[in-house]
Amino acid sequence: MARISPLALAPPVIFAALAGLFLSGMFREDPDALPSQQEGDPAPAITALPVGDLPVFDGADLAAPGAKVVNFWASWCAPCRLEHPYIEKIGDLVPVYGVNRDHTDAQAKGFLDDLGNPYSAVVADPQNRQSIEWGVYALPETFVVDGQGRVVLHIRGPINEPIFEKRIKPAIEAASTE
Repeated sequence: MARISPLALAPPVIFAALAGLFLSGMFREDPDALPSQQEGDPAPAITALPVGDLPVFDGADLAAPGAKVVNFWASWCAPCRLEHPYIEKIGDLVPVYGVNRDHTDAQAKGFLDDLGNPYSAVVADPQNRQSIEWGVYALPETFVVDGQGRVVLHIRGPINEPIFEKRIKPAIEAASTE
Protein backbone atom coordinates (compact mmCIF):
# COMPACT_ATOMS: atom_id res chain seq x y z
CA MET A 1 0.00 0.00 0.00
CA ALA A 2 1.37 3.37 -1.03
CA ARG A 3 1.76 5.95 1.64
CA ILE A 4 0.60 9.56 0.91
CA SER A 5 2.88 12.31 2.12
CA PRO A 6 1.22 14.95 4.37
CA LEU A 7 2.72 17.63 2.09
CA ALA A 8 0.73 16.22 -0.84
CA LEU A 9 -2.51 16.81 1.10
CA ALA A 10 -1.71 20.43 1.96
CA PRO A 11 -2.68 22.05 -1.40
CA PRO A 12 -6.17 20.48 -1.62
CA VAL A 13 -6.88 21.26 2.05
CA ILE A 14 -5.77 24.89 1.63
CA PHE A 15 -7.83 25.19 -1.56
CA ALA A 16 -10.94 23.81 0.18
CA ALA A 17 -10.52 26.23 3.09
CA LEU A 18 -10.13 29.24 0.77
CA ALA A 19 -13.12 28.12 -1.32
CA GLY A 20 -15.20 27.89 1.87
CA LEU A 21 -14.22 31.42 2.90
CA PHE A 22 -15.02 32.73 -0.56
CA LEU A 23 -18.45 31.08 -0.61
CA SER A 24 -19.34 32.30 2.87
CA GLY A 25 -18.48 35.86 1.80
CA MET A 26 -20.69 35.61 -1.28
CA PHE A 27 -23.80 34.92 0.74
CA ARG A 28 -23.54 37.86 3.15
CA GLU A 29 -26.36 40.40 2.79
CA ASP A 30 -23.99 43.24 1.84
CA PRO A 31 -20.47 42.01 1.14
CA ASP A 32 -19.06 45.55 1.22
CA ALA A 33 -20.61 46.53 4.56
CA LEU A 34 -18.42 46.64 7.62
CA PRO A 35 -20.17 45.95 10.91
CA SER A 36 -20.97 49.02 12.99
CA GLN A 37 -20.39 49.10 16.71
CA GLN A 38 -22.61 52.18 17.01
CA GLU A 39 -26.00 50.96 15.76
CA GLY A 40 -28.47 50.65 18.62
CA ASP A 41 -26.28 52.62 21.02
CA PRO A 42 -26.57 56.25 22.12
CA ALA A 43 -24.82 58.63 19.76
CA PRO A 44 -21.37 59.49 21.10
CA ALA A 45 -20.70 62.94 22.52
CA ILE A 46 -20.10 65.87 20.20
CA THR A 47 -17.80 68.75 21.07
CA ALA A 48 -19.08 71.94 19.48
CA LEU A 49 -15.90 73.25 17.87
CA PRO A 50 -17.00 75.95 15.41
CA VAL A 51 -16.15 76.10 11.72
CA GLY A 52 -15.88 79.85 11.16
CA ASP A 53 -19.24 81.51 11.73
CA LEU A 54 -21.36 78.45 10.82
CA PRO A 55 -23.93 77.26 13.38
CA VAL A 56 -22.71 74.47 15.70
CA PHE A 57 -24.51 71.50 17.24
CA ASP A 58 -23.98 69.28 20.26
CA GLY A 59 -25.44 66.28 22.05
CA ALA A 60 -28.64 68.13 22.96
CA ASP A 61 -29.41 68.54 19.25
CA LEU A 62 -28.90 64.82 18.70
CA ALA A 63 -31.24 63.92 21.57
CA ALA A 64 -34.00 66.25 20.32
CA PRO A 65 -37.22 64.65 19.04
CA GLY A 66 -37.28 63.38 15.49
CA ALA A 67 -34.77 61.80 13.17
CA LYS A 68 -31.57 63.54 12.18
CA VAL A 69 -28.39 62.65 10.30
CA VAL A 70 -24.73 63.15 11.20
CA ASN A 71 -22.29 63.19 8.28
CA PHE A 72 -18.49 63.08 8.63
CA TRP A 73 -16.76 64.79 5.67
CA ALA A 74 -13.79 66.86 4.47
CA SER A 75 -13.04 69.10 1.50
CA TRP A 76 -10.14 66.90 0.37
CA CYS A 77 -12.36 63.80 0.29
CA ALA A 78 -13.35 62.99 -3.32
CA PRO A 79 -16.15 60.56 -2.28
CA CYS A 80 -17.57 63.35 -0.08
CA ARG A 81 -18.01 65.44 -3.23
CA LEU A 82 -19.72 62.52 -4.98
CA GLU A 83 -22.23 62.00 -2.18
CA HIS A 84 -22.94 65.72 -1.65
CA PRO A 85 -26.14 65.77 -3.78
CA TYR A 86 -27.53 62.97 -1.58
CA ILE A 87 -26.65 64.87 1.59
CA GLU A 88 -28.68 67.74 0.12
CA LYS A 89 -31.59 65.32 -0.50
CA ILE A 90 -31.38 64.11 3.09
CA GLY A 91 -31.39 67.74 4.24
CA ASP A 92 -34.76 68.14 2.53
CA LEU A 93 -36.11 65.39 4.83
CA VAL A 94 -34.44 65.93 8.22
CA PRO A 95 -31.74 68.08 9.83
CA VAL A 96 -28.25 67.07 8.73
CA TYR A 97 -25.32 67.83 11.03
CA GLY A 98 -21.81 67.87 9.58
CA VAL A 99 -18.57 66.92 11.30
CA ASN A 100 -15.69 68.38 9.30
CA ARG A 101 -12.17 66.94 9.32
CA ASP A 102 -10.37 69.70 7.44
CA HIS A 103 -7.33 71.40 8.93
CA THR A 104 -8.63 74.93 8.40
CA ASP A 105 -12.01 76.62 8.43
CA ALA A 106 -11.20 78.11 5.00
CA GLN A 107 -10.97 74.62 3.45
CA ALA A 108 -14.32 73.57 4.90
CA LYS A 109 -16.06 76.80 3.98
CA GLY A 110 -14.59 76.68 0.45
CA PHE A 111 -16.11 73.21 -0.06
CA LEU A 112 -19.51 74.44 1.12
CA ASP A 113 -19.27 77.61 -0.96
CA ASP A 114 -18.53 75.50 -4.07
CA LEU A 115 -21.18 72.81 -3.58
CA GLY A 116 -23.73 74.42 -1.27
CA ASN A 117 -24.29 73.96 2.44
CA PRO A 118 -26.81 71.21 3.22
CA TYR A 119 -25.96 71.20 6.94
CA SER A 120 -28.16 72.60 9.70
CA ALA A 121 -24.97 72.98 11.73
CA VAL A 122 -21.30 71.98 11.45
CA VAL A 123 -18.58 71.22 13.98
CA ALA A 124 -14.86 70.78 13.40
CA ASP A 125 -12.90 67.64 14.20
CA PRO A 126 -9.32 68.75 13.47
CA GLN A 127 -7.68 66.12 15.68
CA ASN A 128 -10.09 63.29 14.69
CA ARG A 129 -11.14 62.73 18.29
CA GLN A 130 -14.85 62.83 17.50
CA SER A 131 -14.32 60.54 14.51
CA ILE A 132 -12.66 57.99 16.78
CA GLU A 133 -15.52 58.19 19.30
CA TRP A 134 -18.05 57.59 16.52
CA GLY A 135 -16.07 54.68 15.05
CA VAL A 136 -15.32 56.42 11.76
CA TYR A 137 -12.76 54.51 9.67
CA ALA A 138 -12.65 56.65 6.54
CA LEU A 139 -14.59 59.48 4.96
CA PRO A 140 -17.41 59.91 4.29
CA GLU A 141 -19.46 58.17 6.95
CA THR A 142 -23.07 58.90 7.78
CA PHE A 143 -25.25 58.10 10.80
CA VAL A 144 -29.04 58.24 11.20
CA VAL A 145 -29.98 59.15 14.78
CA ASP A 146 -33.46 58.77 16.28
CA GLY A 147 -35.37 61.05 18.66
CA GLN A 148 -33.82 59.39 21.72
CA GLY A 149 -30.31 60.10 20.46
CA ARG A 150 -29.60 56.49 19.41
CA VAL A 151 -27.75 55.55 16.23
CA VAL A 152 -30.14 53.53 14.07
CA LEU A 153 -28.03 53.30 10.91
CA HIS A 154 -24.35 53.72 10.07
CA ILE A 155 -23.27 54.01 6.42
CA ARG A 156 -19.58 53.71 5.59
CA GLY A 157 -18.58 55.25 2.28
CA PRO A 158 -20.39 57.60 -0.05
CA ILE A 159 -24.15 57.60 -0.32
CA ASN A 160 -25.54 56.85 -3.77
CA GLU A 161 -29.09 56.44 -5.11
CA PRO A 162 -29.61 52.80 -4.00
CA ILE A 163 -28.23 53.49 -0.51
CA PHE A 164 -30.36 56.65 -0.24
CA GLU A 165 -33.57 54.88 -1.35
CA LYS A 166 -33.11 51.46 0.26
CA ARG A 167 -31.30 52.27 3.51
CA ILE A 168 -31.28 55.96 4.44
CA LYS A 169 -34.91 56.86 3.68
CA PRO A 170 -36.37 53.80 5.47
CA ALA A 171 -34.12 54.43 8.51
CA ILE A 172 -35.20 58.08 8.63
CA GLU A 173 -38.88 57.07 8.36
CA ALA A 174 -38.51 54.49 11.13
CA ALA A 175 -36.57 56.90 13.36
CA SER A 176 -39.17 59.62 12.78
CA THR A 177 -42.04 57.44 14.02
CA GLU A 178 -40.35 56.44 17.28
